[in-house]
Amino acid sequence: MSGAIRNIVVVGGGTAGWMTAAALAQTVGTRRYSITLVESEQIGTVGVGEATIPMILLFNKVLGLDEDVFIRETNATFKLGIEFVDWRRLGHRYFHPFGLYGADMDGVGFQHFWLRWARESGDWRYDAFNAETLAAADGRFMRTAPTPNLPKINYAFQFDAALYAAFLRRYAEARGVVRVEGKIAGVERDGESGHVSRLVLDDGRAIEGDFFVDCSGFRGLLIEETLGAGYDDWSRWLPCNRAAAMPCERAGELTPYTRATAREAGWQWRIPLQHRTGNGYVFCDAFIAEDEAVRRLGERLDGAAMADARILKFTAGRRRRSWIGNVLAIGLSSGFLEPLESTSIHLVQAAVAKLLTLFPKTGFDPIVVDKFNREMALEYEQVRDFIIAHYKVGERDDTPFWRWCRDMVPPDSLAQRLEVFRTRGEVLIDQKELFKETNWFAILAGQGLLPDDYHAVADTLSSEELRLRMGRIQAAINERVAGMPPHDVYLDKAGLLGAAARAARSVPV
Repeated sequence: MSGAIRNIVVVGGGTAGWMTAAALAQTVGTRRYSITLVESEQIGTVGVGEATIPMILLFNKVLGLDEDVFIRETNATFKLGIEFVDWRRLGHRYFHPFGLYGADMDGVGFQHFWLRWARESGDWRYDAFNAETLAAADGRFMRTAPTPNLPKINYAFQFDAALYAAFLRRYAEARGVVRVEGKIAGVERDGESGHVSRLVLDDGRAIEGDFFVDCSGFRGLLIEETLGAGYDDWSRWLPCNRAAAMPCERAGELTPYTRATAREAGWQWRIPLQHRTGNGYVFCDAFIAEDEAVRRLGERLDGAAMADARILKFTAGRRRRSWIGNVLAIGLSSGFLEPLESTSIHLVQAAVAKLLTLFPKTGFDPIVVDKFNREMALEYEQVRDFIIAHYKVGERDDTPFWRWCRDMVPPDSLAQRLEVFRTRGEVLIDQKELFKETNWFAILAGQGLLPDDYHAVADTLSSEELRLRMGRIQAAINERVAGMPPHDVYLDKAGLLGAAARAARSVPV
């Protein structure tokens, strides 16, 4: 195709579809382009990815969203990071915060100075140098303005994915996106180019388009069923292939963090929202039966179940090509990695951002398409390695599943990172990588892997100067956390409670 692109069709709704439609409406607009989203209420969405990472703030900023309205409309809570329970070993827990540890000093990462300081002082509590970790432990939260000498509080959100999709739908339709209700019964392609030309609905209606964005979920209606992109199966490193999801009633205070608890054949998520708590058991059916996983999940809820468990089946991996011809896949149609680090929505956001950067105004340049595919492949692979590290590094060998993880041979790319971290205290990340040195440090140290050595620059300070600097950093962090109110109180006082939470305010929680 070499003509101008005018008609954009998004196939599928849910989080991925409406994030895509909203971003397109806000950026390229609906004056020059028609943007149509086709979805069917008869086809459910996965809708369990309720936790995010701080990059979501950038997406909301691009859309120009009022954060307070967004929080109320999605029954959102704030998130400072993820608590990992029983991952390193039974009875152990650690926290992966969004913020930095300490402060970079003399051009190298704080972890190098901390490693030297810990050896000299005998105090190995690196958590004491992170404000988000300390605030989460006390159940505190506050959005902070830039303050001299006090650390910024980094955060993301935990929200109801169905409400988020509905919120974005209203946003997109207000900006000219047209939603078409209907099930797709057929896909027609141009006989010469092979491009998708139109969709045929089960009632005979036809939706024509120049550019199609496939947000159809695991099936990949266009990218896989029509164009045969192929799939890289990563289950040899990430064997979990099922998730049982079950919401329960809210119990107790709203914790400003997500919890991931390692279980006998996988792990369980806990995501506190204003009106309920999201729960799920991600597991491998080779190590536990579905009905047994559902039973154990139900027994481990901290509130009364609000629905029966929903089983999701998946294979960890990605499409070999996310963009073929005039079809680009975003979300589950592009690939799937278990939500251990809340990256599902981020991978949608990353694909949308690359789409906007490389948007095809006239035709589909193979060089541009190849660039998108390379960058998305790398994005998935880097997140994949980070998730595998949670399973590979640690001490657990108490069940067949964890013995399998212990004996698993990791990808070469991860093995190299682990070795560099062990010997040098760093992982040599690329500038554009999602997870930075501080993220890798939090996970690897939390799992029990501490470096044998640190950067030479950390030896340039005298012991007394190092002690003074570490003391000043720790004092500033403690001061910041001490000034933060409880998370529940902050939501209430800031007027951020959604309709469901406001209705329940008279009921003790």
